[in-house]
Amino acid sequence: MKPSPRTLLAAYVAALVCFLLLDAVWLSVMGPRLYQPALGPLMAPGVNWAAAALFYALYGVGLVVFAIAPALEAGEPAVAWRRGALFGLMAYATYDLTNQATLRDWPWAVTVADLAWGTVVSGVSSWVAARITSRPARRRSAQ
Repeated sequence: MKPSPRTLLAAYVAALVCFLLLDAVWLSVMGPRLYQPALGPLMAPGVNWAAAALFYALYGVGLVVFAIAPALEAGEPAVAWRRGALFGLMAYATYDLTNQATLRDWPWAVTVADLAWGTVVSGVSSWVAARITSRPARRRSAQ
Protein backbone atom coordinates (compact mmCIF):
# COMPACT_ATOMS: atom_id res chain seq x y z
CA MET A 1 0.00 0.00 0.00
CA LYS A 2 1.21 3.47 -0.86
CA PRO A 3 2.32 5.39 2.27
CA SER A 4 0.53 8.62 3.13
CA PRO A 5 2.30 11.98 2.96
CA ARG A 6 2.24 12.07 6.76
CA THR A 7 3.95 8.68 6.94
CA LEU A 8 6.56 9.81 4.42
CA LEU A 9 7.21 12.97 6.42
CA ALA A 10 7.62 10.90 9.59
CA ALA A 11 9.98 8.58 7.72
CA TYR A 12 11.98 11.57 6.49
CA VAL A 13 12.34 12.94 10.02
CA ALA A 14 13.25 9.51 11.43
CA ALA A 15 15.84 8.88 8.71
CA LEU A 16 17.31 12.34 9.09
CA VAL A 17 17.61 12.11 12.89
CA CYS A 18 19.19 8.65 12.67
CA PHE A 19 21.56 9.70 9.88
CA LEU A 20 22.59 12.91 11.67
CA LEU A 21 23.29 11.13 14.95
CA LEU A 22 25.32 8.36 13.33
CA ASP A 23 27.19 10.77 11.06
CA ALA A 24 28.03 13.06 13.99
CA VAL A 25 29.60 10.13 15.83
CA TRP A 26 31.45 9.00 12.69
CA LEU A 27 32.82 12.45 11.91
CA SER A 28 33.84 13.16 15.49
CA VAL A 29 35.71 9.84 15.73
CA MET A 30 37.08 9.56 12.20
CA GLY A 31 37.73 13.26 11.56
CA PRO A 32 40.90 13.40 13.63
CA ARG A 33 41.92 9.81 12.80
CA LEU A 34 41.31 9.64 9.05
CA TYR A 35 40.18 12.85 7.42
CA GLN A 36 42.46 15.38 9.12
CA PRO A 37 45.70 13.39 8.54
CA ALA A 38 44.74 12.43 4.97
CA LEU A 39 43.09 15.65 3.80
CA GLY A 40 44.38 18.29 6.21
CA PRO A 41 45.49 20.90 3.64
CA LEU A 42 42.24 20.50 1.68
CA MET A 43 39.96 20.90 4.70
CA ALA A 44 38.27 24.18 5.51
CA PRO A 45 39.01 25.66 8.94
CA GLY A 46 35.33 25.35 9.87
CA VAL A 47 32.13 23.71 8.70
CA ASN A 48 30.01 25.51 6.12
CA TRP A 49 26.74 24.90 7.96
CA ALA A 50 24.52 26.07 5.10
CA ALA A 51 26.08 23.55 2.71
CA ALA A 52 25.93 20.82 5.36
CA ALA A 53 22.24 21.52 6.06
CA LEU A 54 21.43 21.44 2.35
CA PHE A 55 23.27 18.13 1.93
CA TYR A 56 21.45 16.46 4.82
CA ALA A 57 18.06 17.83 3.74
CA LEU A 58 18.49 16.60 0.16
CA TYR A 59 20.07 13.30 1.16
CA GLY A 60 17.11 12.57 3.45
CA VAL A 61 14.77 13.09 0.51
CA GLY A 62 16.85 10.62 -1.50
CA LEU A 63 16.62 8.02 1.26
CA VAL A 64 12.84 8.39 1.40
CA VAL A 65 12.29 8.32 -2.37
CA PHE A 66 14.71 5.54 -3.28
CA ALA A 67 14.70 3.33 -0.18
CA ILE A 68 12.09 4.00 2.49
CA ALA A 69 8.95 4.61 0.39
CA PRO A 70 9.49 1.42 -1.66
CA ALA A 71 9.99 -0.52 1.57
CA LEU A 72 6.81 0.89 3.08
CA GLU A 73 4.88 0.07 -0.10
CA ALA A 74 6.23 -3.49 0.03
CA GLY A 75 5.51 -3.76 3.76
CA GLU A 76 9.10 -4.93 4.27
CA PRO A 77 11.52 -2.73 6.25
CA ALA A 78 14.40 -4.95 5.08
CA VAL A 79 13.85 -3.53 1.58
CA ALA A 80 14.81 -0.14 3.03
CA TRP A 81 18.10 -1.55 4.31
CA ARG A 82 19.05 -2.99 0.92
CA ARG A 83 17.92 -0.03 -1.15
CA GLY A 84 19.30 2.50 1.35
CA ALA A 85 22.66 0.74 1.39
CA LEU A 86 22.80 0.76 -2.40
CA PHE A 87 21.77 4.42 -2.51
CA GLY A 88 24.50 5.24 0.02
CA LEU A 89 27.12 3.33 -1.92
CA MET A 90 26.19 5.09 -5.15
CA ALA A 91 26.00 8.57 -3.60
CA TYR A 92 29.26 8.28 -1.70
CA ALA A 93 30.93 6.67 -4.73
CA THR A 94 29.89 9.65 -6.84
CA TYR A 95 31.73 11.99 -4.50
CA ASP A 96 34.76 9.88 -3.67
CA LEU A 97 35.44 8.35 -7.06
CA THR A 98 35.08 11.74 -8.73
CA ASN A 99 37.66 13.06 -6.28
CA GLN A 100 39.81 10.00 -6.94
CA ALA A 101 39.64 10.69 -10.67
CA THR A 102 40.18 14.46 -10.59
CA LEU A 103 42.23 15.41 -7.54
CA ARG A 104 45.93 14.82 -7.20
CA ASP A 105 46.82 12.46 -4.36
CA TRP A 106 43.27 11.81 -3.16
CA PRO A 107 43.83 8.94 -0.68
CA TRP A 108 42.33 5.55 -1.45
CA ALA A 109 41.92 4.98 2.29
CA VAL A 110 39.43 7.86 2.42
CA THR A 111 37.55 6.52 -0.59
CA VAL A 112 37.27 3.00 0.84
CA ALA A 113 36.24 4.24 4.30
CA ASP A 114 33.68 6.65 2.83
CA LEU A 115 32.13 4.02 0.57
CA ALA A 116 31.79 1.62 3.49
CA TRP A 117 30.41 4.33 5.76
CA GLY A 118 27.95 5.68 3.18
CA THR A 119 26.66 2.16 2.57
CA VAL A 120 26.19 1.36 6.26
CA VAL A 121 24.81 4.68 7.50
CA SER A 122 22.34 4.93 4.63
CA GLY A 123 21.17 1.34 4.99
CA VAL A 124 20.76 1.59 8.75
CA SER A 125 19.03 4.98 8.66
CA SER A 126 16.62 3.79 5.98
CA TRP A 127 15.83 0.59 7.86
CA VAL A 128 15.27 2.43 11.16
CA ALA A 129 12.94 4.93 9.47
CA ALA A 130 11.00 2.20 7.67
CA ARG A 131 10.74 0.15 10.84
CA ILE A 132 9.47 3.10 12.88
CA THR A 133 6.91 4.18 10.30
CA SER A 134 5.72 0.81 8.99
CA ARG A 135 2.12 -0.13 9.75
CA PRO A 136 2.90 -3.34 11.70
CA ALA A 137 5.30 -1.44 13.96
CA ARG A 138 2.69 1.27 14.60
CA ARG A 139 -0.03 -1.31 15.34
CA ARG A 140 2.13 -3.14 17.88
CA SER A 141 2.96 0.08 19.71
CA ALA A 142 -0.74 1.03 19.91
CA GLN A 143 -1.67 -2.24 21.63
